[in-house]
Amino acid sequence: MSVNTLLARFLVWRIRHINNKNFVLLLSGLIGMLSGLAAVTLKSAVHFIQQQLTGFFHFGFPNLLYITYPLIGILLTVLLARYVLKEKLGHGVTDILYTISKKSSLIRRTKMYSRMFTSALTVGFGGSVGLEGPIVVTGSAIGSNVGQLMHLNYKKRTSLIGCGAAGAIAAIFNSPIAGVIFAVEVILSDVTIASFIPLLIASVSGQLVALVLLGEEVLFSFRLEDPFQAADTPYFLLLGAVCGLAAFYFNRIMWAVEGWVGRIQEALPRALMGGIGLGLIIFIFPPIYGEGYDSIIAMLSGQDEVLLSRSFFFGELDSVYVVLLFMLGVLLIKPVASALTIGAGGSGGVFAPSLFMGAVTGFVFARFINFVQVAGQVSVANFALVGMCGLMSGILHAPLTAIFLIAEITGGYTLFVPLMLVSAISYSVSSYFQRYSFYTKNLVERGDFIPYDKDKQVLRLISLEKIVETDFLEISPRASVQDLVGLVQLSKRNLFPVVDEKGVLKGIITLDDIREIMFDSDKRQTVIIETIMRQPPAYVQLDDEMESVMNKFEKTGAWNLPVLYGGRYAGFVSKSRIFNAYRTRLIRQQRE
Repeated sequence: MSVNTLLARFLVWRIRHINNKNFVLLLSGLIGMLSGLAAVTLKSAVHFIQQQLTGFFHFGFPNLLYITYPLIGILLTVLLARYVLKEKLGHGVTDILYTISKKSSLIRRTKMYSRMFTSALTVGFGGSVGLEGPIVVTGSAIGSNVGQLMHLNYKKRTSLIGCGAAGAIAAIFNSPIAGVIFAVEVILSDVTIASFIPLLIASVSGQLVALVLLGEEVLFSFRLEDPFQAADTPYFLLLGAVCGLAAFYFNRIMWAVEGWVGRIQEALPRALMGGIGLGLIIFIFPPIYGEGYDSIIAMLSGQDEVLLSRSFFFGELDSVYVVLLFMLGVLLIKPVASALTIGAGGSGGVFAPSLFMGAVTGFVFARFINFVQVAGQVSVANFALVGMCGLMSGILHAPLTAIFLIAEITGGYTLFVPLMLVSAISYSVSSYFQRYSFYTKNLVERGDFIPYDKDKQVLRLISLEKIVETDFLEISPRASVQDLVGLVQLSKRNLFPVVDEKGVLKGIITLDDIREIMFDSDKRQTVIIETIMRQPPAYVQLDDEMESVMNKFEKTGAWNLPVLYGGRYAGFVSKSRIFNAYRTRLIRQQRE
C-alpha cells in the first residue's frame, strides 16, 4: 500500500472522528516537539564544531586561525547552498514573513533542514550571527509542510507556522512565554484566542523536548544575584535612550554593509571578501566569534579576563580604560561583522547579535558609571541584562518578547520594572528614526508586507487574474457604427473595447457615445469607430497589486477599467467584481 493511500485513509478517518480545532491542537504539539528537537540538534552541532576548532587555543594569546575559520565556514555555506541545496539564503525571518504575505504560507520542503546545515557551518566556524533565525525558519517550515500534508487551509497553515516559531524560541532559551509572544509580535499579525492556544501547546512542547535532552547544558540562562535598586531608575531611563540609538545604529550599519557587499555579483568573490574581512575583525576582537553567548556570560559574571582572552589586550586587564575601549570597539564593529557574515553568503539571524549588542551596551554603560563614580555603584550584570532587552526591543520591534525573554532567562521578575522602562523607551527612540523593524523594513518598502492593516491584507489575497471579465465584445477601429449596432444586439454589456488585429486596445466605446448616431441610418454607415472612440481613464496591468488597482478606481471614479497583459487587451475589471471577491474572502476568513 502506497504512502499516499495511507495518508488519504488517515485524512478520511480524521475528518470523521476529529474536528478541525482539536486536530490543530494535536498538530501544534507535534510541531512544537519537532521544532524543539531541531533546536537541540543545531545548538549541539554548533557547540561541537566550535569546541573542535577553538578548544585548543591558548587563553592569553591571539590565534591566526581566527582569520581563516570564518572564511572557510562562509565558503562551505555558499557552496552547499548553491550547488547542493540550490537555495538562496538571507534573513530567514524576513523570508517567512514574505511567504505568509505573498505565497499563501507555502514554505519549501527543503527549508525544514537546509538552514540547519548552512547555519551550523556559518556559526560553527565563527560567523558573527545567531542560530535563532535559522531555527525559526526550520520550525516554521515544519509547521507549513505539516499543514500542507494535512490539507489545511491558509489560515491554519499560518497558525502552524507560528507554532513552529514559538516552539523553536522556547527550546533555545528555555522560555515558553517568550516563544509565544515572539510568534504573536513578529510572525503572526492576526491572533485570536482560538489560534493562541496552539501557540501555547507548541511552545511548551518545544521547551520540554529541550529540557529532556539537554537540561541546562547549552541553553543560555543566568541567575540574578543583585536586586533592583529604585535609585538606579534615572540610569535605566538613560540606558533606554542609549539602547534605542544603538538599535538604530545597528540597523543602519547592517543595511549599509550588506548593500555594499551585495554589489559584488559573483558569489565566490563575495564570499572571499566577506570572509576575510570578518576573520580580521574576529582576530582583533575575539568576543565577536560566533553567537557570543560565552562573552555575554562573562560580562554578567564580571570576568574581564574571558572578554580579553585570545586578544592583543589580554595583558591590560588591570586597566579600566582598556576594558571599556575594547568593549566599545566590539559594540561599534559588531554590526559590521554580522552584515559581512550574511552579506557574504552565510546563514544566520540577528536575534543573537541583538542580545549581544544589548549586553555590551549595558556593560559599557554600567562600567562607565562606576568608573566616573557619579553616585555609588550600579550592578553591571543588571544593566547588561536590561540592555539586552533594550536592543532586542529596538532592533526587532518586539518589546514584549524582549521583556519576557530576559525575565525567563533570569528565572524571575526581579528586573521587570527596568525591563519595561528600557524596552518601551528603546522601542520609541528606535521607531522615531526607523518606523519598521529590521525584519519588515525591506518588505514594506517593496510593498510585500502590510502590517496591521486588515483591509490591505484581504486585498492582497484577491487574485486580479481570477476576477478579470472577458465577456465584452470587441470591435475593430476600422469598423463602422453599423457593425457596432450588430454587436449591441448580441451583447449584455454597454461597453465595447476597440481592439486592432494585433490585440492592442485602441480605445473604448459605450452606448452613450453612439446613442444619437445609431438611430441615423446614413451616419451608421459612414461613421468609423476610431473617429468616435475615446481613451479609458486608466489602464490596469494583469500583474498589478489589488491596492494599486483600487487606487486607480478611486482616482478616476470609473466603474470598469481595461486590463492589459504584455501590452495587449485581456479584459475588464469592475468595482463590483472586486467588492464581491473582497466580501467572499472576508467571510471565508471569519469562518476559518
